[in-house]
Amino acid sequence: MIFSNHIYPLLLLVRKMSADNQWSADEEEGQLSRLIRKSRDSPFVPIGIAGFMTVVSYGLYKLKYRKDQKMSIHLIHMRVAAQGFVVGAVTLGVLYSMYKDYIRPRFFSVSKK
Repeated sequence: MIFSNHIYPLLLLVRKMSADNQWSADEEEGQLSRLIRKSRDSPFVPIGIAGFMTVVSYGLYKLKYRKDQKMSIHLIHMRVAAQGFVVGAVTLGVLYSMYKDYIRPRFFSVSKK
């Protein structure tokens, strides 16, 4: 027997995150549909991914024309630029989320009569 008696029953459980069935372990969801769903929830994730890919692509292109710069220094600069873009996108996402959840309802709420 591959599994011990204690672990095997845990593999048969189907876990759900919430009662409204947003996600369950037995759901079949493709990578593209998951990325689309996640991008609707937080729109700055695809911006961060696109920026990361752009910086890495540009860095690899410039690798050919780096002249007398060492390879390790070029790769460090490329990594720092890519991480900076992703951190910036995450920061903008957090600020937008805070604005959407706290500032906009507080100042732009319409009183219901």
